[in-house]
Amino acid sequence: MRKESSTNAFNEKQINDSCGMAYSLSVLGGRWKPAILCRLMHQTMRYSDLKNSIDQISERMLVSQLRELEADLVVKRTVYPVVPPRVEYELTELGLSMRPMLKAMSDWGNMHRSKVNPEADVVVSEF
Repeated sequence: MRKESSTNAFNEKQINDSCGMAYSLSVLGGRWKPAILCRLMHQTMRYSDLKNSIDQISERMLVSQLRELEADLVVKRTVYPVVPPRVEYELTELGLSMRPMLKAMSDWGNMHRSKVNPEADVVVSEF
């Protein structure tokens, strides 16, 4: 947590307001957002399925990352009025428009990883 009026927050706002790449990275930034986006790129998912598909993510972190993606209009949350409650997540039109960028980032990451660490197991995800 940091104060909205801190120098750090001011500097971040200045950079994000003036640089599209910095802003994009702020939306995508975080350890778990790429994993969430990768899964939602393929299908709408219930919360529990999303949670079970990402090893090691805590409930708190998943909720936090999903809320940030919702606030950035990348993910849509739908709550169905049934018992027990059913919640689904899907990418918005804006979120789906990130597909070429995410694919390019994935391709570059796989290429770079293989050059830096040739022995690494390369898992290629399909966008």
